[in-house]
Amino acid sequence: MSKPTEAPLAPEQRRLRSQLRWSRALLYVVIAILLVPFVFPLWWMFTSSLKSLAEVFAFPPTLWPADPQWGNYALVFELQPFARQFFNSVYIAVLVTAGIILVSSMAGYALARIRFPGANLIFLLLIAGLLIPREVIIIPLFQMFRIAGFMDSHVPLILIPLFGAQSVFGTFLMRQFFLGLPKELEESGFVDGLSRFGIFFRIAMPLAKPAISAMTIIVFLQTWDMFLEPLVFLSSPSQFTLPVALTHFADAYGGPIWNVQLAATTMMTLPVLLVYVMAQRQFIQGIAQTGLKG
Repeated sequence: MSKPTEAPLAPEQRRLRSQLRWSRALLYVVIAILLVPFVFPLWWMFTSSLKSLAEVFAFPPTLWPADPQWGNYALVFELQPFARQFFNSVYIAVLVTAGIILVSSMAGYALARIRFPGANLIFLLLIAGLLIPREVIIIPLFQMFRIAGFMDSHVPLILIPLFGAQSVFGTFLMRQFFLGLPKELEESGFVDGLSRFGIFFRIAMPLAKPAISAMTIIVFLQTWDMFLEPLVFLSSPSQFTLPVALTHFADAYGGPIWNVQLAATTMMTLPVLLVYVMAQRQFIQGIAQTGLKG
C-alpha cells in the first residue's frame, strides 16, 4: 500500500520554514564566533606545548608548530616527579570532595529541616565567614599546623577546605536544596519508623543528587586548582600538587621553560575538561533546582 503523499506547503508556510532555517544558521554562526575567545586559549596552550622554545615567542605567531615536539611531554616527567604530583592532586581532590559532600549535606539538612534555637544565627555566621579572604587567615593556619607537626604534608590541604570556605558554600547549597523538599516526605518516613538519620540517608540524600552533582564539580575544581595552601605548606617536590609543580619547570638560570610548562598544563587541564563535559547537564540541573529559597 503506497504512502499518502504529503500536501504541498502553502507559500506562507514555505516562507516561515525558510526563515527558520536561516535564523538557525545565523544562530550557529553567532555561537561559533562567541566560542572563539573561550576555545582559542586552549588551542594556543596545546599547540604551544608542541613548539620549540624559540617558536613559542616567534612573530608572527603560528597556529600550529612547524615541527611538533612531542618530546616536551616526556620532559615533563623527567624534570619533575609529575606522575606522583598528579596522583597527589587526584587523591586530595577526591578526599576533599567526598568529605565536603558528607559534612555539607548533613549540615545543610540540619539547618533546613531541623528547628533548634540559634539555627538562623549559625547560618548567618557561616555565610559571614565567606567574606573573610583566605590570605587573612593563612598565617594563623600556618602557625597552627607547624606546631602540630603537619608541615610538608597533605593534612592541611585536606582539613582546610573540609572545614573552610568550600564546606561553608556546600552547606549553603545543600540547605537551599533541602528547603524545597516537601515536608510530607519526612512525615511519611517517621510514620514508617525511620529515624532522623534514616530519613536523611534514605530519602533526602537520594533526592539531592542534582545538588550533590553540582557541588561535586564546584568543590573538585576548586580543590584541583588550589595554589596558596600547597605553596605555603609544601616544600618537597614529591609532595607538590599540580598547580605548584607547574611553577617549577625552570632552566638552570631559573627562567620558565614555557613549552614544557604548557605541556604539563595541558595534561593537568584535560581531566578537568572531561569531567565537566560529562557532568555539565547534572551541574546545570543542580544549580537550577537549588534556587535561592529563604
